[in-house]
Amino acid sequence: MRPLPELTPENTAFWTGGAQGELLIARCDDCDHAIHPPQLVCPKCWGTAVKSRAVPGTGTVYSFTVNHQPWAPGMAVPFALAVVDVDEAPGVRITAEVVNAPPESVHIGQRMRAVFHAIDDIWFPQWEPVQ
Repeated sequence: MRPLPELTPENTAFWTGGAQGELLIARCDDCDHAIHPPQLVCPKCWGTAVKSRAVPGTGTVYSFTVNHQPWAPGMAVPFALAVVDVDEAPGVRITAEVVNAPPESVHIGQRMRAVFHAIDDIWFPQWEPVQ
């Protein structure tokens, strides 16, 4: 069982964009700064014209780990978690599970694309290798 995030005005777009197959990142309309985790006020210019925008949903593995410990009953191991630099969102890195690839195949510099796993109304981003 995966805990579900609480939906708030600032994060709802991020957690529900997967329903349309979109990775939505908060961005300031005043200074074009990409903001993650999402916030209502831009940390760069303090502007409040923050809106979520779709990005291509691709990126490059910055770091990763392979987990061998089943932290909850029934958890399948091993699995990889990757920290991915998101394309067209400078400074934004999203950590998520890598799917559709053996955990040992994940490497720094690898190209990834976002896919989504739905639980209730939440669409968790996951990463899969770009072939």
